[in-house]
Amino acid sequence: MGEVVAASHLVKTYGDVKAVDDVTFSVQAGEVFGILGPNGAGKTTTLEILEGLRPADVGGAILLGHQSWPRDTALLRRIGVQLQASSFFERLTAREQIHTFAALYDVPGETADDWLATVGLKEKADTRTERLSGGQRQRLSIACSLVHDPELVFLDEPTAALDPQARRNLWDLLSSLNSDGRTVVLTTHYMDEAEALCDRVAIMDHGRILELDSPASLIRELGAAVRISLDPAAISASEAGNLDGVDEVEHDDDAVVLSTREPAVVLSELASRRALEGLQVKGATLEDVFLQLTGREYRA
Repeated sequence: MGEVVAASHLVKTYGDVKAVDDVTFSVQAGEVFGILGPNGAGKTTTLEILEGLRPADVGGAILLGHQSWPRDTALLRRIGVQLQASSFFERLTAREQIHTFAALYDVPGETADDWLATVGLKEKADTRTERLSGGQRQRLSIACSLVHDPELVFLDEPTAALDPQARRNLWDLLSSLNSDGRTVVLTTHYMDEAEALCDRVAIMDHGRILELDSPASLIRELGAAVRISLDPAAISASEAGNLDGVDEVEHDDDAVVLSTREPAVVLSELASRRALEGLQVKGATLEDVFLQLTGREYRA
């Protein structure tokens, strides 16, 4: 398992704004690697430098043993790119669009049709792209990026504008790509998506990587409390506050919520009191890590 992507001290500046500020990381073969961050964090600019769509001011990136900039035509057949904002040729149907992309790589039309079916667009094959919904256009863009069977795939917010069912279907597709040995680098705003799909994630803000590790490791290092929710009929807030291991108690008409860093102790106490009605246990998530690192303020 070798390095497929190696980004070294990437810097990209626009006027007074440092969009990417000394970013270094690597991606291993067969890995799903996520880049997470709020709006303006530098995710898309980093991805565009890796893809060879724009040069870095400082530093560089190597993909599959080749420099990403200047653009190397030897790489084009080996990588797939889905951009955040996709443009299609005017007045072409979905089938004509993907057949055009396939022809650039000498891929047979039958394979292109198979990809339309894979992303759920078989019924829309004869519909012009300007008449597709935003989610359908997104799925077509992803199919076009995969039609030539690339080794390395870059996806910029691939499930944006997709409904929950389409998102889950795409998760299955990305998992199957990874199972076949392909390497995937993606950006996303969905923390559950990153947690479900990514082997490792880099959390970015203000152009810099704040943390980089597996989702499970980042969550574990956060050390956040587990929240145990109970029906108010099961136990009163005052009783709950006296249980061993309980750090904090919140109470309203719908639930008594206990915060604890010793969930086994608390659950054992609740079981001994037969106070398990309406029990729900929620541990920390990648979203908790994300918010702790990047804050909760609105971003433009």
